[in-house]
Amino acid sequence: MNNKKIKNGIYYATVGSLWWGVLGTLFFQYISYAGAIEVVIHRSLWTFVILLITTLYLNKWKIFKKILFNKKNLIYLFFTSFLIFANWATWIFAVSTQRIIDASYGYFIFPILNIFFGYLFLNESLNKKRIISVIIVIISSIYLLLNFSSFPWVGILVALFWSIYNLLRKKINVETDIGLFIESLIILPFIISVLFFIYKTNNNDFSLLDPTSMFLLFLAGPMTVIPLFFYIRGLENTGLATSGMIFFITPTSQFLLGYFYFNEPFSYEKFISFIFIWIAVFIYMKDLYENN
Repeated sequence: MNNKKIKNGIYYATVGSLWWGVLGTLFFQYISYAGAIEVVIHRSLWTFVILLITTLYLNKWKIFKKILFNKKNLIYLFFTSFLIFANWATWIFAVSTQRIIDASYGYFIFPILNIFFGYLFLNESLNKKRIISVIIVIISSIYLLLNFSSFPWVGILVALFWSIYNLLRKKINVETDIGLFIESLIILPFIISVLFFIYKTNNNDFSLLDPTSMFLLFLAGPMTVIPLFFYIRGLENTGLATSGMIFFITPTSQFLLGYFYFNEPFSYEKFISFIFIWIAVFIYMKDLYENN
């Protein structure tokens, strides 16, 4: 893997992680009034629509067909489609029920799983410095976990869904946007069925009579596609371990946003955990720079 590709991958993964941590948190918190179910359904629906438009505009049907008729890729994408939907649903549930801190804990432990899966399944190397950085993160995460008033099961699910998704996407060589398009296409029948039920029972906030809410729910599509595209492109150009460490930008941004914008308490224990986690990130990224 050449230096230019790795640098581009770091850039992409950083943009995606920062987008999720700041813009994504603000946006989905703002539209949480619509309810978790309707938000995740519209997020999935408009993601499909946007990717359909980009596939048509960029004339990528040959690539789409090639992936679609590859049995191995299709099997992997079948599972990743439900993993990404489960991740979206869990995150939006957390935002809607004021559990952002619990969910962000999941994004803290996700990179640890990423690095572990990369070492276990993809033969990604771990030298002494990288092992030290992983150990520091594990200790910091356990320390953070022990200071939660209740078990952050939402965060655990977020971490598992997202790390397994990353692993499976890394194992297949498909274009980022077309892979996302096929994933959204696979879950489309389920999405339409739930959407029909929501409208049938008059539990919808999306309405032509309310252009503002309609537009905001539509924006759930691009707010999903853009950062996900950046991050997966970064994952493809670097690896699970590197992209996983970069991803610490997301939960760190969420914690800082929660403290300075949402006025959530920022405890001494969280501050200590932050310091050690960023020391680990610095050690890992310094080693990556020195060895590439």
